[in-house]
Amino acid sequence: MNLILNIPAARSLKDKRRVVKSLITRIQNRHNASVAEVGDNDKWQTVRLGAAVVSNRGDHVNSQLSSIVKMVERERDIFVVDYEIEIG
Repeated sequence: MNLILNIPAARSLKDKRRVVKSLITRIQNRHNASVAEVGDNDKWQTVRLGAAVVSNRGDHVNSQLSSIVKMVERERDIFVVDYEIEIG
């Protein structure tokens, strides 16, 4: 899955990294997913995350990835700009 996020309150890369690190940790803990910042590393307010869930059931993977999107959408200071779920 690819997620493109906006953090309007970030005024520096340090602000962005603090928010992103916390978000990644919470996603990993709640959903047992691998998550990493995969792009837009030098932009203060834009975040591109990649997330992966491994299972032998496609419906489980889809459910977990959809749950991650919903979790991020509930965040106060982070806005989901776009996302793409790919199951392969």
